[in-house]
Amino acid sequence: MLPASWGTSVLSLDPRRLLGLAFASADLLLEVETGQVILALGAAQRIMGQDERTLMGRAWRDLFTPIDRPLVDSVTTALSDGFRRGPITVRMAGEPPRHVSLTLRALPENGGRISVSVTSAPAPTAGLDADGLRGRENFEDIARGLFEAARVTGLELELAMIEFAGLGSVREQLSPREVQALDIRLAGAVRAESHAGGMATRLSPDRFALVRTRDDHSEDMAQRLTRATAIQASAHVVPLDGGTSARGLRALRYALDDFLREGLKDTPPLTLSEAMNRSVKRTLSRAGALGVAVSQRRFTLAYQPVVDLTSGLAHHHEALVRFEDGGSPFQLIRMAEEFDLIEELDHAIAEQAVKRLASDRAGTLKLAVNVSGRTIVNETFVSHIASLLTQHDMAKGRLIFEITETSAIDDLPRANRHIQGLRGLGSLVCLDDFGAGASSFAYLQELSLDIVKIDGRYVRELADNGRDGAMVRRLVELCRDLKIRTVAEMVETAEVEDVVRRAGVDFAQGWLFGKPADQPQPALKVASSVTPAARRAGVSEGWG
Repeated sequence: MLPASWGTSVLSLDPRRLLGLAFASADLLLEVETGQVILALGAAQRIMGQDERTLMGRAWRDLFTPIDRPLVDSVTTALSDGFRRGPITVRMAGEPPRHVSLTLRALPENGGRISVSVTSAPAPTAGLDADGLRGRENFEDIARGLFEAARVTGLELELAMIEFAGLGSVREQLSPREVQALDIRLAGAVRAESHAGGMATRLSPDRFALVRTRDDHSEDMAQRLTRATAIQASAHVVPLDGGTSARGLRALRYALDDFLREGLKDTPPLTLSEAMNRSVKRTLSRAGALGVAVSQRRFTLAYQPVVDLTSGLAHHHEALVRFEDGGSPFQLIRMAEEFDLIEELDHAIAEQAVKRLASDRAGTLKLAVNVSGRTIVNETFVSHIASLLTQHDMAKGRLIFEITETSAIDDLPRANRHIQGLRGLGSLVCLDDFGAGASSFAYLQELSLDIVKIDGRYVRELADNGRDGAMVRRLVELCRDLKIRTVAEMVETAEVEDVVRRAGVDFAQGWLFGKPADQPQPALKVASSVTPAARRAGVSEGWG
């Protein structure tokens, strides 16, 4: 039986107490009716940059940036009496940039009025496209982080797959402008179902993935999406095998790739949920097979010449890993990083390279091996190399390490100490794919290096004399001032070779000089008798 004081307390509640209860979880309260703000109470100036009187009478959706209006529209139109949606994070219209978190509730039996609680919110992390959706890689990284945080906090999240039936046919009947408007509306509707309105990505023209709070059935979500877009939507929650184990979460990125590649090819056709779950199983199986291949050294090395542009001879060869199953080395190395296999792989490749150098009795061969950003911060790598060189003395001074940016270096001072340790062992150290990552110039500033390899995308621009080409020329000048030599990769024509030589680049690598081979081969050279037209076409005697 309830205490008598409870009844008295409830009966004595007045509007001011109710307002106090509301403000306990919000800084600003809005009431919206027929698309207009009809009431504003609280810290409007601080939260939205406008006073309460200015807000009242404004069109509700116009308070927000155009990219977020479809999201706000979808959340608003999908509300049912007495139900709550949110919180979602959106940006206010105008400057300076202001982000707010909105929680909306349809007031029961109140003529369609919506009550909105508003609080300040931090800006979402970068990685949004023009529709407000996340790029695939950004989505996958943040999704894994959210799931891992949810394991600690108890927040119930799930991955969901969305598909809009017949979307391709609908697009074919629309003008380009109408297609653009449709895509924006679809993106807003999908974002409205995602965690904080910011955890959705486009997988293909008619498929989306999102992370959401587990609060209702997928059928309810599909109905809201259909209502918001006027296109039949299906929604399926995707259970990751093993729950949200660390290994299952790491499989997310590759499972999405596998899902897009394989789709619903199985017979009989699978649901989206079944297909995605099968993709996770395939991914975990591949990760296990990769682990076995690394531990049992079931891979080979291929060698591609890196040419000294002064002499035209191979200065050294890059040792590139090749797996027995013929899978893409890039994808497998990416997987190795994700599943904590990359350090073991880097150690194994270095072992193979040192043994190959030791078997070269002429003592002229030099090899470059790739080292992940994750590996270079681990001091065991330097001690491992020191041990290898002690066992194989002939390899000293003939080993080059290329630090890759596939995995960001999170401790530059530590990485630099280890780089200096490798240099102290007589090895050169190169920063690979300069320009491919956002941190390249920070690396150049913080790390003491011998060589910088310029990303192939920028090398190709050199021949066109474009903006990126100008950047490469300035980079070469900077490296020369720092006494750092440069390598241009993806040099595939005589024209590009001539341009990089004139830009002052020291070394070049690409199919013009030779493709990766099972054994180190001399560099191919462009004969001086070749006509200018043939040089431009990249054709000479002795190679094609």
